[in-house]
Amino acid sequence: MFVRRLALSDFRNHRDAAIGIDAPSVVLTGQNGAGKTNLLEAVSLLSPGRGLRRAPLDEMARDGGAGGFSVAARIARTIGAPGDLDLGTGTEAHAPGRRRVSVNGSAAPAAALGEWLSVLWLTPAMDRLFADSPGGRRRFLDRLALALFPDHASHASRYEAAMRARNRLLADHSDDGRWFGALEDAMATHGARIDFARRSLVAALGEATAENGDGPFARPLLAIAGERAAPWSADALRDALGTSRQRDMRAGRTLIGPHRDDLEVRHAGSGQDAARCSTGEQKALLIGLILAHGALIAERRGQRPILLLDEVAAHLDPVRRAVLFERLRDAGGQVWMTGTEPALFDDLPGDVERLSVAGGTVVRS
Repeated sequence: MFVRRLALSDFRNHRDAAIGIDAPSVVLTGQNGAGKTNLLEAVSLLSPGRGLRRAPLDEMARDGGAGGFSVAARIARTIGAPGDLDLGTGTEAHAPGRRRVSVNGSAAPAAALGEWLSVLWLTPAMDRLFADSPGGRRRFLDRLALALFPDHASHASRYEAAMRARNRLLADHSDDGRWFGALEDAMATHGARIDFARRSLVAALGEATAENGDGPFARPLLAIAGERAAPWSADALRDALGTSRQRDMRAGRTLIGPHRDDLEVRHAGSGQDAARCSTGEQKALLIGLILAHGALIAERRGQRPILLLDEVAAHLDPVRRAVLFERLRDAGGQVWMTGTEPALFDDLPGDVERLSVAGGTVVRS
């Protein structure tokens, strides 16, 4: 799927922007703060979730604007073909925290976006993923899982809601066994589905990265790490939660379940934990993961995801940059890249849409 036209209204620093796209590669260049990443964020909002910055909706509306914002896109299956899908999202001034979504002009839930479009991204903020908290890695893993399991976000939100209610009972030292049982049953049902999606994704990514072999982007070895090595079944998680009530009550929170798991990543060549690898090796591992996930989506869904790569070229040596460009060309699909220096993309093969961004204004380079 390709974005053929992107229109923004009062989004971030873009008052009114309309961009026509006729190439599989889109390069946005300009100074820091010009609004390049804002354009990538707008594209990321064409998928479920909070976008690549995970920012609150009310922060996305332009300062000095009417109070809301809109992002609209014309999507086509191939470059040059007539647009066959219109996606839109945004907020109204009277409800800046409430997201609205439209598909071909009709209102739709945000989750419906995932049925039409997959969007993956890599940003400088993600460079610390391997040194981040387990929660950060879980969010990263869940974002990847959502592209293959559209109901993953629903299971995650229902699990979190049940866990919050259970934690309140624990903090109150409640002895309401029936209410505990109902909440634990909900956590077990949704937690088992969360665990299945994560483990299935990790296994599939392991196969995908193995096929690529060891190269400039370093093959990652992935595993789910937690108190329990075996997958969670609903019955096993339900029993574990019931057994753990007293311990959890002393702690004031739920201490067992998929919300405690972590994504373990090691460098296949050295066997070293990713957190102990050099900054360059971590970047290479992360790029390898994103490329493998894109290939996996294409295989499973028959549809290449749109890739958003923010400032990725500046942090790669010339050899890795050339390999990245070649892999992106060979993979197909649409990729959006940003950088401060146009020269970084001089060797980008194939058809390229080159755009210059300055002060919220977008022009062809």
